[in-house]
Amino acid sequence: MRTRDTDKEKLVIEKAIELIVADGIQAFSMNKLAKACNISVATLYIYYKDKDDLIIKIGREVGDSFFKRAVIDFSSEMSFKDGLWRQWQNRAAYAMEYPTEVKLFEAMKHTPYGESIMRSEGHLYFKEQLENFTKNAIRNNELIELPLDVFWSVAYGPLYTMLNFQREGKALGGRPFTLTQDKIKTAFEMVLKALTP
Repeated sequence: MRTRDTDKEKLVIEKAIELIVADGIQAFSMNKLAKACNISVATLYIYYKDKDDLIIKIGREVGDSFFKRAVIDFSSEMSFKDGLWRQWQNRAAYAMEYPTEVKLFEAMKHTPYGESIMRSEGHLYFKEQLENFTKNAIRNNELIELPLDVFWSVAYGPLYTMLNFQREGKALGGRPFTLTQDKIKTAFEMVLKALTP
């Protein structure tokens, strides 16, 4: 039986992410991945049962990395302003440091693979922390009660829009765009006005 090579495994993960982001999940195959890694297809099966197993494991790894980073220095007991600001800072830092992983997560989010990521322990902990945070903020009269999708759109939509502008290097109308702390802070202050009683 052949043994696992951690360097080769890292290469497989890196190339799989690149291929899925570049070509999409539907076009991704074990043959393309093996060719990109300059290894045999049989080598991939040392690490993964099949294509679905590979995609799910990589998606969970990327998802858990994000979920862990999102709760650094965050507590569900924080004031709404401080907790939301911490979320913005953590999410922005992750997106700036790992843009390809963010693209992978976005590509997988609305697929059956995305559903598997959302059942990971990392996501369940992350979800529990955010649910408790919003319940506390509503109970403390720091947050207007809204349907979840409306809340998320207002609370995080502006941040993710600016992160997309940053990733593309341009804003509306093709104007050059660079994300700064001043722009983040200005958008955050507008979000607070919209969400607080």
